[in-house]
Amino acid sequence: MPDEPQADPRFSEFLFLQAQNAGMFLGQIPNPVTGRNDINLRAAKSVLDSLEMLENKTRGNLTEKEEKLLAVALNNLRPLYLQASEE
Repeated sequence: MPDEPQADPRFSEFLFLQAQNAGMFLGQIPNPVTGRNDINLRAAKSVLDSLEMLENKTRGNLTEKEEKLLAVALNNLRPLYLQASEE
């Protein structure tokens, strides 16, 4: 039986940070410096692309909880990006 992947708390922290950054770039979270909800589609796309790349490159190496966390982040961010890019 193959070794089960081991959870790394840094992975979850990294995902939360990236999702938070994407939320800020999509105007969902106020910028901590300006206090405004500004949209930066280029930066949001960069974060989204990075998370998608991470999903592809880590397939089979994450715990079930880590896979779910990454999937939830992407499933929440994709429609927000599409909505922001259509406005």
